[in-house]
Amino acid sequence: MLADTHAPRRWRSCPPAVAAQLRGADLILHAGDVCTAATLDELAGYAPVRAVRGNNDGPDVAAWGAPDTLQLGLEGLSVAMLHDSGPAAGRPARVRRRFPGADLVIFGHSHIPLDHTENGQRIFTPGSPTDRRRQPRGSQPADRHRPLAGVRYEKG
Repeated sequence: MLADTHAPRRWRSCPPAVAAQLRGADLILHAGDVCTAATLDELAGYAPVRAVRGNNDGPDVAAWGAPDTLQLGLEGLSVAMLHDSGPAAGRPARVRRRFPGADLVIFGHSHIPLDHTENGQRIFTPGSPTDRRRQPRGSQPADRHRPLAGVRYEKG
């Protein structure tokens, strides 16, 4: 799972540490602010990609196939994805109202990793691998490994 890669300003090509985590992935989920469809094409060289549009994504990202929100099933898990989940205050309740049937809601926008479960719904943002915003470093896929109810989102 990725979000807020902000190409080409922050992501000229997939950073080596990110690429190492994506190799062998079954699926890549991107929670928006890709900024160029070329980045989605690059990611698709590692695994199939499902993405949503962020506030910095233009028409080329939409034309690539990224909607504003996405709901999908992954091995029996109901997953919803959007870019901006709003302010931190009240987020779990707000996300539950928007996606009441989702087991997992993935979002971006904040650039700050979060993994929180409340009332049976898990909300998760991977942070940004390229723009560390108030964090000691950019987040990498390896920073966020906790099994997602049996869904293996990365081989290895």
